[in-house]
This record gives sequence, structure tokens and C-alpha cells, in this order.
Amino acid sequence: MTGVIRPYAWGSRTALAELQGRPSPSDTPEAELWLGAHPGDPSTIDGVSLATLIENDPKGQLGTEVADEFGVRLPYLMKVLAAAAPLSLQAHPDADYAKIAWAAQEADPDAPKNYTDAFHKPEMLVALTPFEALCGFRDPVESAAVLESFGIERLGPVVAALRTGVTGLSTAVRTLLTWPADDRAALVEEVVAAGTSPLATSIAGFYPGDPGVLVALLLNHVRLEPGEAIWMPAGNLHAYLSGLGVEIMAASDNVLRGGLTPKRVDVDELLRVLRFEVLEDPILPATPVSPAVVTWKVPVREFALFKYELGTSTPPLSLPPTGPRIVLGTAGDVYVAEAVDGTPVEVTPGMAAYIPAETGAATAAGLGEIFVAAVAS
Repeated sequence: MTGVIRPYAWGSRTALAELQGRPSPSDTPEAELWLGAHPGDPSTIDGVSLATLIENDPKGQLGTEVADEFGVRLPYLMKVLAAAAPLSLQAHPDADYAKIAWAAQEADPDAPKNYTDAFHKPEMLVALTPFEALCGFRDPVESAAVLESFGIERLGPVVAALRTGVTGLSTAVRTLLTWPADDRAALVEEVVAAGTSPLATSIAGFYPGDPGVLVALLLNHVRLEPGEAIWMPAGNLHAYLSGLGVEIMAASDNVLRGGLTPKRVDVDELLRVLRFEVLEDPILPATPVSPAVVTWKVPVREFALFKYELGTSTPPLSLPPTGPRIVLGTAGDVYVAEAVDGTPVEVTPGMAAYIPAETGAATAAGLGEIFVAAVAS
């Protein structure tokens, strides 16, 4: 299976190249390796688009159950994400809202183009290297204390809103994201000059004058070690900051941005989908499946993600038995094959193999680490 690398400006010039054993640094930033059948950049199997293979034989590729539930589309998208600079502050709509918003946009040629499809985009990321992210709102009272420490009088209404707790979050976020354009640069400069927030200083170095710098301070600053995960359900405001990770999501590209980006920002639409609630613990614990396999339980049907660690004494391990599966290598040298008389396919770091539903049971053997994406059972 051959994925597509997207060259967004925030991408790393070293992380994906080194993972795949290519010359480093790369000529251009390499931000995301897409593995799936999303129409924006479908992967290929022996030169043929996976989207085309699924369209021509949906039940053979997806299985009857998956095809009946999700139609002629792979319901998940797997990525390797390599962030050398912060990504945008963003959130995703839930399934019902995405369907309604997409239909309304399609019916009105003059409507703002916020949506690319009619689907939701819950997502999860598992760190491959130390990884930093902003994920979900922290206690607003704590955020109020941070903003008050800058000693900037005109932030007083934002601080006052945050002191009221969760009920004031919406007001605080709207106030910051709609801050008068002619005062934004000065405000961010004053925050940086206060010298009390290394996070604000770091983000402002990439996005000077962006009020998203202050909104970032309302979120949980998460530092993941390899193997740790974060979960971004609908309405969760988040932004990745740095690091390499495996990401899996429902196969949608609906992103509503609030700042820290040169791309389209629609504050009103973002505020409509945001969930103004405190996320106490952003880190999603792994659940053991067997001594060599873990997964992360999330409340969606579109995907499940498993990590396999194969050692010198590990026997061949069974992969998820049904539906379309993608196997991504992240360390060592692993071979996947049909459970009965299959020809092994080598999966090395940064490379992937695709297993259609019609293949049935499959196993992994070797020495290394793989991530397996599947439709949740």
C-alpha cells in the first residue's frame, strides 16, 4: 500500500523521512502521511486507487456488514502526523450537525465553504515520539489566574468571565477570537513581554499577533510519551504543537478553525460546534488485548486502533479478523500474511499493507512494532 504525503507548512523535514529511512532533511515540509481511501488523497494498491477498488467491489473490500452500514467508502482514515510547528486551533462537528450543515451549504451557493463532506471527524492520536498538544478546556478558574498574571488591564472582562467557571467559557473564547484587529498584535506582544507563559511565547513565535495564542492558554497543555494517546471527540477544541504520532479518524475532512493558521477561520461557526466543558484528563489510557497487543477504547463505530509489539519469542499474532484493515509499521521488521497459506508481506517503518475483508483472517510475525486500523467490532 502506498500512501500520500501532504506538504503542509507546519510539517517536519526530518520525522517522516527518518521513519521511512529516506534521506533527511526532505526538500519540503512533510506533514501527514495519509493511509486510506479518502477522496482528497487516496492510497494506492499496486498503482490502483483504494477508493476505486472499493467502488468496484465494496463487499469484497469492506465486507457486507461495513458496506451496508457505511456505504461505498472506507469509514476511517489513518495518518502519520509529523508536526514541527503548531497546527491550527480547531474542532470538528458531530455527525448530526455535519449532515445538516453540509446540506445547507450545498443548497446555498453563496454560503461560506466551511464543510467538505457530510460526515463527522472524531479522531485519536498515539504518540510515536514525545508529543505536545493542546486538548480540551482546562478549569476556567485556572485559566483566569494565568491571564490575570500578565497584568494587562484590558483582559479584565475575559478574566471575569473565566472566574464564573464553565458558564463563562463561551464568552471568554468569543471575546478573544473577535478581539479588535488593530489591537491584536499589541495584545499578544504584551502577553509575551510579561514573560510568565513559555507556551504563549512559543506559539506567538509562529503566529505573531494571533489571538489564538491566548485561547491556547485556556486548554490543557498535554505532553505525551511514546505509546500515550489523546482522544478528540466532536466539539473538542484542540491543536497539535510538535512531535510524531499515529492518528486515526472517521474519514472526513471537516475542520473548523479559530486561529493559529493562514487558512480560513470562521469564529461563529466554530463556536456553534464547540463543547464548552472541562476535560479533566485528556490522556486516553490503553486497554490490553493480550500480552503483546493494546487498543484504545473510543465510542465510535468507524474505527479501532491496535498496537502490536512483536519480540523474539512472540509467536505469530492474529490481526483483527474481519473488515478492511491497514497495517502500519513503526519499528523493526514485521511480516503480515493470510492465516492459511498466505504469502508474507513485509511491513517496515513508515510503510503499510492493506488487507481487504475478503482476505479473512491474517497474522503478523517478526520483530518490531505495528499499528493496525480496523472498523470497530
